[in-house]
Amino acid sequence: MAEDAWADLAGPFVDGHYGSLRGRVRTHVVDQHLRWHLAPPPARIVDVGGGAGHQSIPLARDGYEVTIVDPSDAMLERAAQRLASEAPDVAGRVRLVRSDAEEAPERLGAGSFAGVLCHGVIMYVEEPRPFVAALAALAETGGIVSLVAKSVHNLATRPALQGDWATALQAFGSHRQINGLGVDTRADSLEDLTRVMAEAGVERAAWYGVRLFTDGWTADRPVGDSEPELLAVELEASCRDPYRSMSRLFHIVGVRVGNVAVSEGNIPGDSADAGG
Repeated sequence: MAEDAWADLAGPFVDGHYGSLRGRVRTHVVDQHLRWHLAPPPARIVDVGGGAGHQSIPLARDGYEVTIVDPSDAMLERAAQRLASEAPDVAGRVRLVRSDAEEAPERLGAGSFAGVLCHGVIMYVEEPRPFVAALAALAETGGIVSLVAKSVHNLATRPALQGDWATALQAFGSHRQINGLGVDTRADSLEDLTRVMAEAGVERAAWYGVRLFTDGWTADRPVGDSEPELLAVELEASCRDPYRSMSRLFHIVGVRVGNVAVSEGNIPGDSADAGG
């Protein structure tokens, strides 16, 4: 396996991003989406590129059997540190595995999981097709595959709102952008990623936006006692057009084909009100 590219980034990412309002908004909104789709506990969940477990350790608290897969020892060490503060029964439901996504089906067993999570990882992947195929291979028939990606259509928004007009101009028509960690990342469109997932045997059941109104907020902007209402607004926007289309990230929830048809009318992210 390659050298740990996240050895120097684990601290800034875990403490900086997940410790920020932007990180809390993302975690909260995606968690709520997952609750609408995941099978009930003790279903088996794998979090690919799960890092320190911010998205999946809360699922373990609720009784899910969780495997966190990450190629970075530094990120898995952060997950281990967080698990050390959890109750023994919660920590006992979480397994940490160092692996690339492409190796994970062989390491963990194809078709082994009711839920395959991969949030905020695909933007670091140059070729999405083999990556998505590996995620699909981990899911059991009828299991969900949950992907969060950077929207190629909204790369200009954040720098424009920050008054960085030169960067905003460069973002139009581009599919790449340097993120807050100083890493070059790749963006996707909902349409293209939906097709890539379908090629891998995953049918889109619903999609959502992730982080709209607070994406450009800086650390010095006070939140005070308004954070619960702020989170409620971001969640509502994530399910509705045109707001979800304007968000920094998008969240696709797909179903590994072979199970009964998905009833989209009862899924908030694909309801008539959301615009399907």
